[in-house]
Amino acid sequence: MTQTFHEPSPSALMLLGERRDPLSERGVDCPGDLPAASDPDLVERARAAKEALGDRVFILGHHYQRDEVIQFADVTGDSFKLARDAAARPEAEFIVFCGVHFMAESADILTADDQAVVLPDMAAGCSMADMANINQVDDAWAQLEEAGVASRTVPVTYMNSTAAIKAFCGAHGGVVCTSSNAEVALRWAFDQVGGVDGDGKVMFLPDQHLGRNTAVLQLGMELDDCIVWDPRKPLGGNTPEAVEAARMILWKGHCSVHGRFRRAHVDRFRAEVPGINVLVHPECAHEVVTAADFVGSTEYIIKTLDAAEPGSSWVIGTELNLVRRLANAHPDKEIHFLEDTVCFCSTMNRIDLPHLVWALESLVAGEVPNRIVVDAETQRLAKVALDQMLALPALNPAKD
Repeated sequence: MTQTFHEPSPSALMLLGERRDPLSERGVDCPGDLPAASDPDLVERARAAKEALGDRVFILGHHYQRDEVIQFADVTGDSFKLARDAAARPEAEFIVFCGVHFMAESADILTADDQAVVLPDMAAGCSMADMANINQVDDAWAQLEEAGVASRTVPVTYMNSTAAIKAFCGAHGGVVCTSSNAEVALRWAFDQVGGVDGDGKVMFLPDQHLGRNTAVLQLGMELDDCIVWDPRKPLGGNTPEAVEAARMILWKGHCSVHGRFRRAHVDRFRAEVPGINVLVHPECAHEVVTAADFVGSTEYIIKTLDAAEPGSSWVIGTELNLVRRLANAHPDKEIHFLEDTVCFCSTMNRIDLPHLVWALESLVAGEVPNRIVVDAETQRLAKVALDQMLALPALNPAKD
């Protein structure tokens, strides 16, 4: 079958390397000298540095990462799978996480203290995770206490959140979830305050779309049961009556990639490609998810394409690096990207081959660059929430 994947049109994405970005939440000044991206020896330098380090280094590559970096990853996966993979390699002295900041934090929490977690570019943050900072969340909780509802509210945070937010959930009887087990986590949370049919509440951080889609489509709630909490406004921009009546308090956060997809994109592909299957991530807006045929996590998207019939047609709503990789891996299927312009995760794309080479060669030289360290108390409380997630009932294999 002829390859059908068409590269989207270029967008205004600034491909970040060594350039300074003063608006970045992490700071971007690289403390070392990055090799030039045009250096023809970069691949060989990366290979040589990795070989020199041997079993001392373990390289993790998120599914949204560039192919030039993925080729050097020892394992690939989503954020939680990679953190667990890191924890399963206690003999590795260095964990090089080719992902974003919150992922490296999770790896530091789950690995031993004598293992160093390295993020090749400190500016590789996550816009969604940074939409909920701990001061805002503490303030929101204080307002819920004043409103008299905090005692029957359980905080649930998506894996895509800072260590401080995970620790907040651990300190307040909450739990961490992934896009694979959000339904199980929400049912557990509601069970702590009277069940799904009771009057208890969940405060869901930081992605409103995953929280809403899970509550409505999997728990059977109504859209009116959900309110959005804007941290810049008193009571999140809600009336006391609305807060009292709500079952899901959704933080006003979203993924800058999945938030780009629209119902119009789905309608266009259905009109242009008869019989096409629409497969999207649950971080997409409710209007997109309800118009899709299949909805699931990154791992679910990969497994669905692996199991699809040859000759079938698919349009996928998730990050472009992954969609492109899936199209290359399945030339017997017609695969499209659910957008008409480039839709990379721009912060994930900061981890490029020059940054990886610099990080690996620094380790060979005896220097540990960009080490991610979560303080002991934050680690302890965050691990409470992570351990609670690991203790949840097994996932339904069809939804994993």
